[in-house]
Amino acid sequence: MEPESGGPSRLGAMRGGGGVADLFGAGKVVKVCAPMVRYSKLTFRSLVRRYDCDVCFTPMIVAADFVRSVKARDSEFTTNQADRPLIVQFAAKDAQSLADAARVVAPFSDGVDLNCGCPQRWAMAEGYGACLINKPELVKDMVQHVRNQVDNPNYAVSIKIRIHKDIRRTVDLCQKAEAAGVSWVTVHGRTADERHQPVHYDAIKTIKDSLSVPVIANGDIKSLQDIESTHQQTGVDGVMAARGLLANPAMFAGYEETPLDCVWDWVDVALEHGTPFTCFHHHLIYMLERISSQPERKVFNTLSSTSAVIDYLHTTYDSV
Repeated sequence: MEPESGGPSRLGAMRGGGGVADLFGAGKVVKVCAPMVRYSKLTFRSLVRRYDCDVCFTPMIVAADFVRSVKARDSEFTTNQADRPLIVQFAAKDAQSLADAARVVAPFSDGVDLNCGCPQRWAMAEGYGACLINKPELVKDMVQHVRNQVDNPNYAVSIKIRIHKDIRRTVDLCQKAEAAGVSWVTVHGRTADERHQPVHYDAIKTIKDSLSVPVIANGDIKSLQDIESTHQQTGVDGVMAARGLLANPAMFAGYEETPLDCVWDWVDVALEHGTPFTCFHHHLIYMLERISSQPERKVFNTLSSTSAVIDYLHTTYDSV
């Protein structure tokens, strides 16, 4: 779990010393790369940081396994000195496991986030993810444990939630978390049962209006226009994108589709980090979808080596 290069020289300290939460006081909408299973790892975080991403989350890590297993720590959490600001997202169902995991990563990151939004059946069956939105006292206790046990007052403790059908229950959850010292709340504007239904912007606005801490909106952010529209409708302090960034890692910098410079940046970053071919290839499949024809995609998807991919990119896009 050691950083890839150098040492933990910044020990949780943000540029300027005030903590990652200070980004929300800068008078702009903070742009955040979401926690994505398999995808929001160090290499991809390194790429989006080149294109105006303000904060990156790690993929969700199960806190109890992370604390218990050195193997889990080495495989689940990789970072380096340039990988900041960084929020480590954990799945946890008891306060001490979350606090223990937070203490392990605190020297290498700027905060931890408790996943209260994952709707997958396995997560909810294990007591993780979206089932926690129905346990506000437990969430409050978990936030307090991290606050009390991480010896850095600037270290962020946040939660990422989905909403209830009765928004009053969500407001109660968020206000309890705020009272416990939560740094901000990320709201995916759908219930745990909803997948591709429209985002409930009215619910996000209600939550924002009910809290003093910053609120980040999540769900269907695919362009700068979506960011502006979401901000106008809800008044949120930040936006978080997942699939929108997979399709266009340069989205936060204002590009409508993935520019070829970004494609080649991904090749460079992936080679530098020794990214496994499957991950390298999958990211390019997402990135090229909007800028390639169906016959081109059909050919590209069958490529089976890094050299074949690079040859294809040179031949097809004639870029330097």
